[in-house]
Amino acid sequence: MGIETYPQAREELKRIGVDPRAWEILAQKALHLVVKVEKVSLPAANILKQEMLGLGGDAALARGVITGEAKSSDLLLLGNLRQLDKLSEKLSHQPFGLDGLAQDLKGTIEQYKEEKGGLLDCRGRVLDLSRRPHIMGVLNVTPDSFSDGGRYLDPQLALRRAEQLIEEGADIIDIGGESTRPGADPVSLSEELGRVLPVVEGLSSPEGVIISVDTYKSQVAQRAIDAGAHLINDPSGLRFDSQMAQVIARAGAGLVIMHIKGKPKDMQVNPQYDDLMGEIYSWLDQGAQLALQAGVARERIVVDPGIGFGKRPQDNLVILRRLDELKGLGYPILIGPSRKSFIGEVLGLPVEDRLEGTAAAVALGVAKGAKILRVHDVKGLGRVARMAYAIAEADGAF
Repeated sequence: MGIETYPQAREELKRIGVDPRAWEILAQKALHLVVKVEKVSLPAANILKQEMLGLGGDAALARGVITGEAKSSDLLLLGNLRQLDKLSEKLSHQPFGLDGLAQDLKGTIEQYKEEKGGLLDCRGRVLDLSRRPHIMGVLNVTPDSFSDGGRYLDPQLALRRAEQLIEEGADIIDIGGESTRPGADPVSLSEELGRVLPVVEGLSSPEGVIISVDTYKSQVAQRAIDAGAHLINDPSGLRFDSQMAQVIARAGAGLVIMHIKGKPKDMQVNPQYDDLMGEIYSWLDQGAQLALQAGVARERIVVDPGIGFGKRPQDNLVILRRLDELKGLGYPILIGPSRKSFIGEVLGLPVEDRLEGTAAAVALGVAKGAKILRVHDVKGLGRVARMAYAIAEADGAF
């Protein structure tokens, strides 16, 4: 049989009657991982190699590290969860930046064990992401978004649509006042505020839905938070506005850090990757570090690989197939495949006929570890997500 998760390993140990006192140790030994570490210095790489060998694991690194010809190397740590846990302890007081790697490894281990990091805190509104997938309903108050542009420009229509999404089961409403579709032109600060704020104010309630605002502008984020927003979904991953992280930190708001290659105007002009998942992983990790340095707490951060944002159709498919690799970042994962063009490319369908393709992407995303699904069709895709989660987490008890 295949053991893929820490809870699955514990359940199997329980099922076969192993002494409960041994579950923790044996479950960690059962789960084998490959953790990629990028641009490790020559002395740090040699330390990692020796430490992993000493723990019964291994580390794969460039031949030039052994010969002394390379100044740095990417590196694969090969071992089980317990060996990596021990490694993080050993590295915590080591030089050459290894103390920082120790903290990153701890985050990775916690995410795989799924004992911590399951709570998302958005200004005191807490979602337990360890229990079930959560649904973020898309509400574009723009004239030119690729799927529903122009339908909800009027604030009253937008509020009615938000209420419909809530009734269908949305946990979060994501309000966007500037289209980030491929080729889109930016809009002015005043125009974006004029679109977004009336909807945020209309939805704001102490007991209401969690309100997210999709923006890369810190001034929009600040005004939206003042109006009652709980979460900022930054499609630039904190790269377009240097003040965004500080705004989030001061407010105690939740933050989605998304990967994008280029800007919406040009992101789909022949995007190329040497290492697709490696580049996305590094971008998200660097964005998370920017957030942490600004004072954003770890439990307020979500990462999003940015399906459709500077990606070729085949790139989006690979992201979904390899999504679980992003668990190593130690943050909850959000995906937004809803109705996007890669589905149209695969199935040869227009935007309005992409529900089934989106459902397949949602189901696989949940199975691969996505905790939040950003979708237009909340009712149906919420059901798909719950069913996929039930299958992925099935242990024989219902």
